[in-house]
Amino acid sequence: MKQDFAGLDAMLQWLPCSPISEKKTFCADGMEVQRMGCHNLNLVTPEHVVPQILEALVLAVDRGFQLPIVYNTSAYDGLHALHLLDGIVDIYMPDFKVWTTARARRWLRAPDYPRRVKENIQEMHRQVGVLKVNARGLAVRGVLLRHLVMPAALEETRAILFWIAEEISRDTYVNLMDQYFPAGDVTLDRFPELSAPLSRETFQEALEIAREAGLWRLDRRFR
Repeated sequence: MKQDFAGLDAMLQWLPCSPISEKKTFCADGMEVQRMGCHNLNLVTPEHVVPQILEALVLAVDRGFQLPIVYNTSAYDGLHALHLLDGIVDIYMPDFKVWTTARARRWLRAPDYPRRVKENIQEMHRQVGVLKVNARGLAVRGVLLRHLVMPAALEETRAILFWIAEEISRDTYVNLMDQYFPAGDVTLDRFPELSAPLSRETFQEALEIAREAGLWRLDRRFR
């Protein structure tokens, strides 16, 4: 672990505090995950509890916690939260869902999503760099970026993948995902463009776009 907790106690003095019982519970859970032989501690969409996580990690590290910490996120985070995690998180797993403001507004109801995600992914990369794996093939540090390919939206995929290659690194590990399936409120009346599953042909085009952009570290199932 790269974590440096030397100055963390001072920083936490001005962050919202959680009850000591919650800190101890999180600490105990982290130690149990380590005892079970897990490869990392995966924190899923944790931005709203970052201060509390930092408090609990002080206790956990004092007790011997050493697992890599994974920050698993949609990437629609506050940049300030990411700044607090500099030197704490080992592996960032952000999504990059859509590129244009129009689709972000229609599909996510968050027109500022593309701008914020680009800022956040750049910050994540600044902190931990490209993904590094150990001799066992396990990720130990870096950014693992995910993109769910959507039907009838390959121009979004193209823009995202070329941005990753040109503004982040062609060595970025990218997990192109093919599991889109319409469900819930995605109906033919409300979202006709999303009402069919992703086709194999569309996903193959997305893979070709990634290779065209110079991205070579794709999920091993699709190399």
